[in-house]
Amino acid sequence: MLKTLENLNFNNSFARLADNYYSRVDPTPFSKPTHLISFNHAVAELIGLDPEQRHRREFCDYITGKQTWPGSDPLAMLYAGHQFGQRVTQVGDAHAILLGEVNHRGATNWDLQLIGGGMTPYSSPGDGRAQLPATIREYLCSEAMHALHIPTTRSLCVVAAEDERYGETMETEAMLVRVADSHVRFGSFEVFYYREQYEQIKILADYVIEQHFPELIDSKNKYNDWLKAIIKRTAHLIAQWQTVGFTHGVMNTDNMSVLGLTLDYGSYGFIETFDPGYRSNHCDHHGRYAFDQQPSIGLWNLSCLLQALTPILNTEEAMDCLKDYESIFFNHYYDLMGKKLGMLETDEEAIDIINGLLKLMVEDKRDYTNTLRMLGNFKIAEIDQRLRDHFISRAEFDRWADIYTARLEKENLLDIERKKRMDAVNPKFILRNHLAQQAIDKATREKDYAEIEKLFTILSDPFSEQPEHEAYAAESPDWVESMSVGCSS
Repeated sequence: MLKTLENLNFNNSFARLADNYYSRVDPTPFSKPTHLISFNHAVAELIGLDPEQRHRREFCDYITGKQTWPGSDPLAMLYAGHQFGQRVTQVGDAHAILLGEVNHRGATNWDLQLIGGGMTPYSSPGDGRAQLPATIREYLCSEAMHALHIPTTRSLCVVAAEDERYGETMETEAMLVRVADSHVRFGSFEVFYYREQYEQIKILADYVIEQHFPELIDSKNKYNDWLKAIIKRTAHLIAQWQTVGFTHGVMNTDNMSVLGLTLDYGSYGFIETFDPGYRSNHCDHHGRYAFDQQPSIGLWNLSCLLQALTPILNTEEAMDCLKDYESIFFNHYYDLMGKKLGMLETDEEAIDIINGLLKLMVEDKRDYTNTLRMLGNFKIAEIDQRLRDHFISRAEFDRWADIYTARLEKENLLDIERKKRMDAVNPKFILRNHLAQQAIDKATREKDYAEIEKLFTILSDPFSEQPEHEAYAAESPDWVESMSVGCSS
């Protein structure tokens, strides 16, 4: 049975750890009236909240901290991290407050975290609040990633007030309710390692294993087995990012989830014209977090986590586990890419075919998403002329197509069946930067939130044709090349 605002089943197991893992802090309500920008019905039902509660006058009061959720125990989590390769001794939730956990029907405990909830002990002067554009970007992208079947945090809603704060420009203040299995990060362990508080590492590791890896509780080598699980989840996550062209933009260790979730949406972007060196973050001057660097950064971040866990690991064995990352990543990546090309198996020949297509796409500057979607129309008996004309180097495409055709003939799958399989894994719709910006512009300049709702609906069903929304699958206009997304976006 779905609950009202007053009787959600709140808990906060993290708050039962010692207070050196966090600081208790209440949200700071907005000083001016608030209003609901957008509401995620699916997430409301996931946590057991009746979606009709959004219509109540008290709804925004609960979201913004003006009224306290019964049973919640708000806190800001402590962590450290490596940011752009440099160790930072303390970070912590600077503009996020963990309200607690909600359990619905005995399933997963869902963390509810308030983004933009006010100053915490880890905030810098002027921090604590979120801007409306940034909350809209996370709200839209987290649901888009979920619909793409990529592990991610999600969002319940966005609310805004008349208050303004200065980020890169003057913007409306907003809050977002983020929902996740857990918000524990690699940096949650780094902070205690560099403080030489090794017992705290063990306590936190035991907590995470008990809450999220219960199958390892009785393992004779549970910490090493747990690290293996994190390595696998991280490798799989980044492989999934690569297959859809997603670039996180700020892969600091404090933005890496121990559950392998896409966490902390800031300066992300989806590749459009295929460029492996694509940078979504204009603050990333040296391309550390460029698209093609993400797999190696995943390994680098895992090495930081391993270092932080050395007090509780069999270190020699753990180093061997880390050596498996690359093969886990590439096996999963090519398995997924093989499916995107409609191949039933992924062997060396299939890998050559995949890489050959990607090379063509780079050389001809083709749109990554649209090219893979169009490939579903490939026919063994005849070349789809529209697909062929999509490439500038037609002779090169013909040579590649001959090899691809021979492979498909060997697999003996009907064109119509292969297209069905390919369309189920090659999205037609992604959150292109200009689409997000158009929704943000209407919301911030005109207080018109209809485009957010429309985009949210389209992105929630990315693999369907949706012919009435064809324009949302089109390649970006030329002016998008001048767009850039900063660290705080």
